[in-house]
Amino acid sequence: MHPNAAFHWEDQRAMLDFVGRQSFAHIFTASEAGLFVVHAPVLVREGRVWFHVARRNRIAERVDGHRALISVTGRDSYHSANWYASANQVPTWHYEAVEIEGPARRLSDEELVELLDRLSEEMEGRHSPEMPWTRGKMEPGRFEAMTRAIVGFEVEPSAIRGTRKFNQHKTGEDLAATIEGQRLAGREDIVTAIEELVPRGK
Repeated sequence: MHPNAAFHWEDQRAMLDFVGRQSFAHIFTASEAGLFVVHAPVLVREGRVWFHVARRNRIAERVDGHRALISVTGRDSYHSANWYASANQVPTWHYEAVEIEGPARRLSDEELVELLDRLSEEMEGRHSPEMPWTRGKMEPGRFEAMTRAIVGFEVEPSAIRGTRKFNQHKTGEDLAATIEGQRLAGREDIVTAIEELVPRGK
């Protein structure tokens, strides 16, 4: 996470909500065999993070019982130094990210099914609410057969760290120029992020 305290994200509930909304993560672990990463959808359940990977993925046998690091990113954009009002500035990158660190355990078969059902329900509710997909649409036995090809895990957070870096430490003309530069670049999402962080009138 960024070392500047001005960018630190302290609200752990908000960070978990962010992870739940983003729903996709880079998940890292290490073992005597080396470093491993997998990219997977995630579900936040009662403060814990659930995910699944293909059983044939090389990380699958190196998660249970190990510490995992989950990295989730959101809005990001380049910022040109030309967009500032002040001289002697440098380009930067705006971004938001959350890291979750903690021990991992393998989900039971029943928990894996719960993960898949909850994840499908969440995503279908967002993207296909009129005609949501459910596993009931599959042929008998097909879901069970496919489930045997994956393995699920839970990470219980021992640390949650977040960064929201959107030039909120700038003031006056440079903050206004930041907003104008991002607006001209067509990045209203970054403008929104700045406005979420900067009190009106700053």
